[in-house]
Amino acid sequence: MFSYQKNNRYFAQAANGVEGIAAKEISELGATEVKESYRGLYFSADPATLYRINLCSRLCSRISASLILFDCHSSKYLYKTAFKQPWELLLDENKSFVISATAVNSKIKHSQYAAQVLKDAIVDYFREKSGRRPSVDKRTPDLWLDLYISNNKATISINTSGESLHRRGYREESVEAPMQETLAATIIKFSGWDGSKPIIDPMCGSGTLLCEALMQHANIPANILRQHFGFEALPDFDPHIWESVKKEAAAAIRSVPDGLIIGSDSNSEAIKAAKNNAANITSGIKIGFSTKSFQKLPAIKNSVIVCNPPYGVRLKNKNEAETLLKEFGNFLKQQCTGSTAFIYLGKKDLLKSVGLKPSWKKQLNNGGLEGILAKYTLY
Repeated sequence: MFSYQKNNRYFAQAANGVEGIAAKEISELGATEVKESYRGLYFSADPATLYRINLCSRLCSRISASLILFDCHSSKYLYKTAFKQPWELLLDENKSFVISATAVNSKIKHSQYAAQVLKDAIVDYFREKSGRRPSVDKRTPDLWLDLYISNNKATISINTSGESLHRRGYREESVEAPMQETLAATIIKFSGWDGSKPIIDPMCGSGTLLCEALMQHANIPANILRQHFGFEALPDFDPHIWESVKKEAAAAIRSVPDGLIIGSDSNSEAIKAAKNNAANITSGIKIGFSTKSFQKLPAIKNSVIVCNPPYGVRLKNKNEAETLLKEFGNFLKQQCTGSTAFIYLGKKDLLKSVGLKPSWKKQLNNGGLEGILAKYTLY
């Protein structure tokens, strides 16, 4: 038996600063014995819960199932240990696999080299048995493997998600420097928006924040558009349980009223992309989009405002970004009394340009880049 089959323990990867709300999310999806760790969460789950978390989690980027844990002081021992595993339970010569590796604070120092050693062990295992081998496919493999080596201890795991869970599948078009879907979902969670008042993005770009708001309010599973999950390669995968989980999730989807979710942008191409992306989601046409700069919007009262203003590559220079944020701060102060605004910026030093005192600030990452989310209560 593999490790996860003995203890029913899994690891959910989540961004720094998100562990707390991610723990609450997967607990609500059925996880038990949840324990926060560096960049993620350890938890216990039965098969239905494992499938449900992969289907429905908005905040986690991948869920791993450990196959084996072992001391690993050399590449020779890594190869030897991996070669002994019963890979025929996970693969055959006609299937494909890919390996993602991380090596830190260990005698094996290079992650890419570690992945190569593990790949050689798997390939040689099959060659010795049949003279044939499975192929490596970095785009659409049948089996996704993770190798993590830290302080000379190695873990080989199956990535039960497959492709990163931030790739929802609805975003076919985007503007420059798009926000990751998991970050957008995190911002919606931190905003506390519950659908009791409108949510508005006055610089919506390709609409990621509003698409995530829609999916959250309508109970649409975050990864409902995904065609394949890594857990389907597990030796004990149960397709009947998986079908039951999907039916249960689909039955919980609810409608969204008109006028509840609204977006605008001065860039007509961005609005076109936003409409096309939203159209890929159930009830996506309920999001009201318009091509209009925030300076020309009517007053926004008693609403939740979420925004990722343009900066960096999306504007010509820092001065342009500072000017835009100063104007936006004035708009919030003068036109948005009674509302609450949540602004995310990928460059923390630009926050002072808004000219308002935030109620709180949280550091959040967007694809490995550190940014900051600030809350403004507009009295």
